[in-house]
Order: sequence, then structure tokens, then C-alpha cells
Amino acid sequence: MDFVKSVVGAEMAAVDALIRDRLYSEVVLVRQVAEYIVSSGGKRLRPIITLLSARAQGYQGEHHRELAAVVEFIHTATLLHDDVVDESSLRRGRDTANALFGNAASVLVGDFLYSRAFQMMVNCGSMRVMEVLADATNIIAEGEVMQLMNIGNVDIDEAGYLHVIRYKTAKLFEAAARLGAILTAADVGRETAMAAYGMHLGTAFQIVDDILDYTGKQDEIGKSLGDDLAEGKPTLPLIYTMLHGSADDAAIVRDALQHARREHFPAVLGAVERAGALDYAMTVARREAEIALTQLAGLPDNESTQALVALADLAVNRSS
Repeated sequence: MDFVKSVVGAEMAAVDALIRDRLYSEVVLVRQVAEYIVSSGGKRLRPIITLLSARAQGYQGEHHRELAAVVEFIHTATLLHDDVVDESSLRRGRDTANALFGNAASVLVGDFLYSRAFQMMVNCGSMRVMEVLADATNIIAEGEVMQLMNIGNVDIDEAGYLHVIRYKTAKLFEAAARLGAILTAADVGRETAMAAYGMHLGTAFQIVDDILDYTGKQDEIGKSLGDDLAEGKPTLPLIYTMLHGSADDAAIVRDALQHARREHFPAVLGAVERAGALDYAMTVARREAEIALTQLAGLPDNESTQALVALADLAVNRSS
């Protein structure tokens, strides 16, 4: 990540300044909640992808910074809403906004961030940009509902799981990468390739997140181990164990998902390890990252392109 930051650091500083400027509201609680969640850390991968995608393709204007901030606002709004839905109390090692300010404030400030994002994207004067971001926001919302419908679902298969995360998580990665191609007026082939890069990168990133829920260290991942299990989410390690593990291990996972209790975590961890589910999930994540890399063929060989390559490696080789 150090190399990526060295390439994009100055521009991300400008984006961060823009984010704080656009966070302003005369309503004090809006400012407090929005500033709290935006300043809580995080990798800022999605806005970084927007900046790198544009610069890799030779963009020389300023709109990529505005769109990077828009992408971060949309992502932040989803986090606020996610934590309310999931009843989460910890994110990035800090209290969630809903734990600190309450569910109502979190939902309403999430709405503020969505609407502010749409105000900002108008400034770019591109109907194509607005179309991509509006579609992405709608699909992300559908992905959230799909995930909610799958809580405790012991019959979901790998294809169903991938469908959910490509909507819920990867869609914003896809849009972030596509925006760079739109800003440079790239041809349809290049725009499609950049979108595919983002989608496969985002898919790899989410699969690794789901693996880290079982293998990570709480102080590094910034949340409690077993959160997904406690929420009844059938992630890829669990799905693989139910389909390919022993009858006893599959039964352990099914029971844990249906009852969604954190105390099942040690037994479930043992089950997924015996089934080889964590190794399998990492294989799938690495495959997605490799597909993402193939989409960069034909880009100019510059530092921004090299940073996009580095992000694919980072997505799968990380501990948080």
C-alpha cells in the first residue's frame, strides 16, 4: 500500500479536503455524524481507484477528484446503513456511528451523504457519469436487500453468494474504475475492461474480508471475529463447508447459521478448517484478482497503472 499511497498521496489529500468541505451542513448533528464516520480511517480504496483509473489513462482535468469524493460519500452512506441493519457496534476499531449517535441519526445522515453525492456529481456535467453512479447506487441497495434475505439461508450456493457480493460490494469498485475511462472518453472496449477490473477486484476484496472474519486479528481488522456468523451471513467459507465438508461439519455450520449465535464460532472455525474452506475461498479470491489484472492490458505503462496492479495484490495479501 505504501507504493499506492506514494503515487496518489497528493491527490488523495486534495480529495480529503474536498470531502470535508462538502460535509458541511448547518445542522450540527449532520456534521458530527458525517465527520465521525469519514474520519474513522479506512483504506479509501474506492476513491483511490477512481483517481488511478483516470490518471492511468492520461486524464489531465480535475473532475476525477470530485468523483473520487462522490464515490467515498456513497460508500460511507452504505456503511452507516449497514451498521444499523447489522446492529454492529464496532468498525475500524471504533464504536460505530449508530452505537454512538443512535440508529435514527445514522440512517438520516446516510441519506444526507447519498443526496450530497448526487449534488456533487451534477458538477461534472456528464449524463454518463450520473447514469453509472445512479445505477451503481441502486444495485448496491438491491445487494443489501439480497443479503438481508439470505440471513440464515443454508441452501445458498457459491453462485448465489457471488451474485450478492457483486451487487453489494463489487459494484462500487466497478463504478469507481469505470469513471476514469468515462472522464478520458475512452472507447467502449476500454470502459468495459476498466469496469471489469473494478468488479473482479471488489469481488476478491470482499471474499478476503469474509475469510478474515475467521482468520484475522481483531485489533487489525477493526471488528470482532465471528461478526458474520453472529449475523447469520452465509459467506463462502461456510457455503463450501456445507457443500463439501463432512456430514458432521456441515451440520455444525447449518445449525450455527440458523441460530446465529457467536458462541458457535469455535466449533464453526474448526469445521471450516477441516473442510479446507478457507484455502478454497482464498483460491477463489486470487482467481478474481488475476482476472482483474488481465483487464489492465493495453493501459499505458505508468505509475498509476502500476498502482492499479499493486491494488490487485493488496486485495488478497492483507491482514485487515
